[in-house]
Amino acid sequence: MKLKGSLLLVLLISISVFLFACSGDDSASGEEDVTLDFWVFGATNYEELAKEYEEENPEVKINIKTSELDDHHNSLFTAISAGTGAPDLTMIEVDQLDRYRDAQERFVNLYDLGADEIQDGYLEWKWNVAENGEGDFLFGLPTDIGPKAMYYHSEVFENAGLPTDPDEVSQLISSPEAFADAADKVLESTDKPMVDSMEMAFRANMDALEVSYFNRDGELLINEEDNGVKDAYDYAVELNEKGYVGDYEMWTPEWANALNKGDFAVEMAPAWLKGYMTENAPEASGKWRVTTLPDQFAGNWGGSYVAIPAETEQSEEAYEFAKWLLSPENQMKSFTESGLFPSTPEVYEMEEFKENEDEYFGGQNTAAYFAEAAKEIPEVYKGPKYVTVNNEVLTALRNVQEGGDPEKEWQNAVERIEGLIQR
Repeated sequence: MKLKGSLLLVLLISISVFLFACSGDDSASGEEDVTLDFWVFGATNYEELAKEYEEENPEVKINIKTSELDDHHNSLFTAISAGTGAPDLTMIEVDQLDRYRDAQERFVNLYDLGADEIQDGYLEWKWNVAENGEGDFLFGLPTDIGPKAMYYHSEVFENAGLPTDPDEVSQLISSPEAFADAADKVLESTDKPMVDSMEMAFRANMDALEVSYFNRDGELLINEEDNGVKDAYDYAVELNEKGYVGDYEMWTPEWANALNKGDFAVEMAPAWLKGYMTENAPEASGKWRVTTLPDQFAGNWGGSYVAIPAETEQSEEAYEFAKWLLSPENQMKSFTESGLFPSTPEVYEMEEFKENEDEYFGGQNTAAYFAEAAKEIPEVYKGPKYVTVNNEVLTALRNVQEGGDPEKEWQNAVERIEGLIQR
């Protein structure tokens, strides 16, 4: 009996040593399984890239949840406010970023994870937008950007006696005044508006403002005498009064049909519009071209960041994946597969990027014009309630187009905005 007991004791000790050794090997090799929840929105190729990352890192599993833009940000805001339910990584759209600045403590400072080591690889303005006011906290790594350029209908331009070569158009329409002169020729010769809507006429100047509705202290600036928002508003009103603005609200069937038929001459929009036009305005294939906007109109519309909520217990693993996902090589893949315009200038020098041709745009390399525009974009601060405030100004502009008095509509919008901010 004693012999059996001794053998059993030796056996148990051997099993324990074996299990401990196995456990120690896993820990030492760093191959413990990690699952990262990643919230995204819109059309990206991130699911495909995540699978590629999982193949290269078999110990990592990435669960991607895709939602509509508003639902995504509302769910994220609810989760970080409650302190529970947030993912390990999340996209944040640039217009929504300032909404989260007051909740800085609910996010991981990516500078603490070594983000400064890769900072030089991104456009300076894009990177700086994700910092806090002091510049010592980074909310997220840059994903895509939305550099604006001028889409123009070549047949409408030709019928108006305007050049159709992209570089010649850029040289001719080099200022807001020159833009209005071209609009006059388009209207006189074709009886068509230059731009599709009051919103686009307003955004021509608005997207280029470094400070618009708020300063970094959160103070409302819209009623200041030298505020650029009023200038942008007045420019849109002026174009409308001269008949240069159409009544095609973006994303409506009427607007898509107008794109298809060439019922207006110009769309001042970001690179991501190309995908929509290709799918929704097929009859216009070969007729639209792209060139740069006047310098005063240079701006960004859209783009995002990948942030890491502080709730995660796997911040280092999440950062390593985000860094890999948003590297120049993978931003090139996102550009070719999903049309996400890169925020890493290194991509602009890649042969695949420089040789890119858009059949829809007559074989033109449109990417080169958007890359040029990307370098001229100012660093913009929008404020936590940018979307809410901007919607009120757009309402005023629509009222003007329907016959409202411009100054009265402006003052009414300012009063509504001040009331909303005080709530």
